[in-house]
Amino acid sequence: MTATGERAAPTAKQLVRARRRAAAAESWRVFRADRGGLAGLVLLVLIAALALLAPLLTDQTGLDVTKVTEEGLQPPSAEHWLGTDESGRSVLLLTWWGARVSLLVGLAAAVLSVVIGTVVGVLAAHFGGWTSAVLMRITDFFLVLPALVLAIALSTVLARGLSTIVLAIGVTSWPTTARLVRAQTLTVEARPYIERAKVLGGGHRHVIARHVLPAVLPLVFANTTLSVASAIIMESTLSFLGLGDPSRVSWGSMLKSAMDTGAVTGGAWWYLLPPGVGIVLVVLSFTLCGRAWEAVFNPRLRGSR
Repeated sequence: MTATGERAAPTAKQLVRARRRAAAAESWRVFRADRGGLAGLVLLVLIAALALLAPLLTDQTGLDVTKVTEEGLQPPSAEHWLGTDESGRSVLLLTWWGARVSLLVGLAAAVLSVVIGTVVGVLAAHFGGWTSAVLMRITDFFLVLPALVLAIALSTVLARGLSTIVLAIGVTSWPTTARLVRAQTLTVEARPYIERAKVLGGGHRHVIARHVLPAVLPLVFANTTLSVASAIIMESTLSFLGLGDPSRVSWGSMLKSAMDTGAVTGGAWWYLLPPGVGIVLVVLSFTLCGRAWEAVFNPRLRGSR
């Protein structure tokens, strides 16, 4: 308030903050209107919370085969709600702890893939010329190679572990993101305010950091949620093929154990079903969230949903 009782005019920072709050509120309103995306988000929050609370709510010693006294491949009962595996461990406990590895690897690999793809796409579109030609030929090379086959090759050559799985998935999954980001960056850089920024002396770092990335990041964020689903499937596939971390329990390694020990042919459905359902639910949830975020950042998609 001023001395005359009038409100002071808002500053530029206050106006920017107000616009950001209004944009965030509108984005949440559009996202919330998508029932599928909202259901996926609720399910993801629930699964992530259970995975994070696993050390507090469960006893990790139950994963150690040397400390298990139960019989193997026992059907669900009051003591073991989802039965036991071939070593007598609780399938519920294995599935619970397997969610931690699957989510961790999926998120980390997706972030690595999106970071690589964003950097390559922005640099190719911004600088153009020989830089774009070289980067796009490298992108085309990775697009031609089957991502899963290349990830299997990397996992076989490198030391087995979670970091190897993350690296193998991230390094082989970025080309699609690079092409999407490049197309979006070319669209942004064709706008008049980018030319004004260059005329006023804005360098490459200024233009990319202050103008290009803020306009591209919404697309990157929506693509990340979809990339996590693909990364989780690839991690489960690599673990199922025996290329995962042998010291960690994941949904893919559970499926491999069920196959190797004859649980599948022996009719032990309780051993095979939980990790499979877990993979389906998480991948479906990320896909629903990704589609909802696409509608938030691309208004042209809202009418077709």
